[in-house]
Amino acid sequence: MSRGSESRPTPLDGLRVVEISDRIAGGYCGKLLVDAGAQVRKIEPLHGDSLRRFSATCSRIPQGQPSPLYCYLNAGKRSLTCSLDSQRCRAELAAADVVIVTAGRSRAAQLGVDPQRLLTDSPRVIVVTISDFGWTGPYADRAATEFTLQAWAGSPGFRGDPAGPPISIGGDLGEYMGGAFAAFGALAVRRRVEHGGPGEHLDLSMLEAMTLMQSSEWLHSQLLRVPPVRRTLEVPSIEPARDGYVGITMVTGQQWLDFAAMVECPRLAEIPQLRFQIGRWEYRDLIRELIGPWMAARTVDEIVALGELFRLPIAALGNGATIPDMDYVTERAVFVRNPAGFRQPRPPWLMSRCAPAPVRGTAAPGEANDESPWRKSQPEREPAPPGLPLQGVRILDLTAFWAGPAATHLLAAFGADVVKVESIQRPDGIRYSGGMRTDVDDWWEYGWVFHAMNTNKRSVTLDLGSGEGRRLFLSLAAGADVVIENFSPRVMDHFGLTADVLLEVNPKLVVARMPAFGLEGPWRERVGFAPTMEQIGGLAWVTGLPDAPPVPPRGACDPLAGVHAAFAVLAALQFAERTGSGQLVELPMVETVLNVTAIQPIEHEVFGITLGRRGNRGHGLAIQNIYRCAGPDDEWIAVAVHDDRQWQALVVVMDRPSWCDEGMSTVAGRRERADEIDGHLGDWFAGQPLESTVERLAGAGIPVAPVVSPSLVTEDPQLRDRGFFEALDHPRTGVGLYPTPPFAKLAGQDRWLMRPPPTLGEHNGEILRERCGLTEDELARLAVIEVIGTRPKGL
Repeated sequence: MSRGSESRPTPLDGLRVVEISDRIAGGYCGKLLVDAGAQVRKIEPLHGDSLRRFSATCSRIPQGQPSPLYCYLNAGKRSLTCSLDSQRCRAELAAADVVIVTAGRSRAAQLGVDPQRLLTDSPRVIVVTISDFGWTGPYADRAATEFTLQAWAGSPGFRGDPAGPPISIGGDLGEYMGGAFAAFGALAVRRRVEHGGPGEHLDLSMLEAMTLMQSSEWLHSQLLRVPPVRRTLEVPSIEPARDGYVGITMVTGQQWLDFAAMVECPRLAEIPQLRFQIGRWEYRDLIRELIGPWMAARTVDEIVALGELFRLPIAALGNGATIPDMDYVTERAVFVRNPAGFRQPRPPWLMSRCAPAPVRGTAAPGEANDESPWRKSQPEREPAPPGLPLQGVRILDLTAFWAGPAATHLLAAFGADVVKVESIQRPDGIRYSGGMRTDVDDWWEYGWVFHAMNTNKRSVTLDLGSGEGRRLFLSLAAGADVVIENFSPRVMDHFGLTADVLLEVNPKLVVARMPAFGLEGPWRERVGFAPTMEQIGGLAWVTGLPDAPPVPPRGACDPLAGVHAAFAVLAALQFAERTGSGQLVELPMVETVLNVTAIQPIEHEVFGITLGRRGNRGHGLAIQNIYRCAGPDDEWIAVAVHDDRQWQALVVVMDRPSWCDEGMSTVAGRRERADEIDGHLGDWFAGQPLESTVERLAGAGIPVAPVVSPSLVTEDPQLRDRGFFEALDHPRTGVGLYPTPPFAKLAGQDRWLMRPPPTLGEHNGEILRERCGLTEDELARLAVIEVIGTRPKGL
């Protein structure tokens, strides 16, 4: 059994992975598996993966040395430089449990990688392909980058002041999101294989993964009967204090009232619209006028300390220079040493019985060429019929808002039986925190994020503060495989439902806890939402215009944390199946963000450069931006040029303007004159119509996308063709389009979503009769004393 960094076993001992990747998404997928104990053999060209020479700060990489980013993503992997059609490569692929390939259908064919042939030769293998649009659909062969995929997904379309351009998220966040989804998918199907079922080709679409970074605004428009969302910024968001910026995130109505009290401005509590985030934009000037003097009179540290006293999500901003020295990071020993000579964050999960693999060195290209190939393993179980990968897994879901439900949304789609546990005393706050209908009696059933992230689940209400509610929950836990929650640490302590108590009832249980800032440590009692993590972890610092305050990515780290949690739950489940031992799994949300922003502190340590905001220009050597197009409406186009061929294609589309001289024909020449080029491109695009220009550039092989509102992504031909949206008929709200996992349908399945999101307590009788043996009289009594119910208390 492989040992972790603390002489404890790793959860994925024995898993064998082949990685064929030249992008961050594939490298990060492999890294997640390595961290959990898998053996990964990376097959790369003779000259090595191109990421060996990439620097986000455009710093010079010494000849023969891998870049810091490459070392971060590939520490502990073995490197092979064999040809993909060689006998050695075929042997490795035949013996692998998981194969990761970052290529679309056409590129995979050029490489000689055929998932169906691999499955024919090795029926238990899991082949995960990661590509921009997936292997099917009208855009499958289009060129794209993380930047243009953001635009297709609706991300910049609702971020930024309408007086300026749409704002893309900095830091390649979508790449890490895609890699995390791929790692989860591999483990989900692996569970089916270990139970005798077949392998699978998991066709992951980066566009779909990045669309899931948005909060399903099309459902917001449908359920609340409001127009499509347009560009705004949260108010307040990242505001100037006396000595720097401070991040403020007020999600619930109560938080807003407490914030008004903290800043000593009762007038802010008197305007009803301000209790909802969506209502504050129209009052932005008034809000900033009222809070500005109070903020300017206090330091960041003073405001953060007051926020902690008021239990409000308020934070100091982090960047590459400051993150490693934050109290949380140092006291929880979040950073560990990479053998390449820098510090990096440890994996974002902590397990009570398992440990991550130690951070090992980064292999030189072909270093493992002389090692013996793996031998093909023989199945240990009799073949089982195909089915959903997580069929039979029972999950009790105590999570609320977005991050936790995103984890269980994914687990439920892959077949787990997820029972969502709320109470009439405290329903999931996301049912109504983003706005509510005033023309319906059951307004709590119309929350759009709740709808998006709670399909395929059943709902039970239990008052865990009561003796009977706690007893029934423990009875449910005794028959479950997983209990997952994302409260602040003191909530489960208050209920007397700590991991020790739950594991005593069920020793094989995986108890997953997703606190914002860890179960222990200096920030244990702090409150935080996804924008808070984006502010602390550096994502906000690299998002926004150069001369303006940083801009939070707007919640994208909620689903990011959810996918990482789902991955860690499956890793712990695999360990429980192998050993019979359950355990506590701790998944601090902020540590997930620190893992995907690791390049910032790493490159600051190695090169002494702090990444900052470049608007939509991005980091690295590409020429990219979002440009306004001609037309009566607010129409914008996202364009990226990465290599000489794409540049020449763009020059041809523009009819070879005179300013495109020979000095711009190379990457280095374009980088040197990037500002000049950007100005010329802005002038050219200003005279072009949006839709036809997108098609012309796409036809020429140039990464391009229209900037669309996330409310309108349901009209995207690629997403519709792939079946990313599935229709469900909700008993209160009617038929709606719901998001699915970012994979093509599994073999033999025609849909991902089997049931609409549950109404509050909809399955009380069904679950409590089925799992706890209650009678109708007992159910009626519990309703009378409000242990269970179907309507929030007091309404």
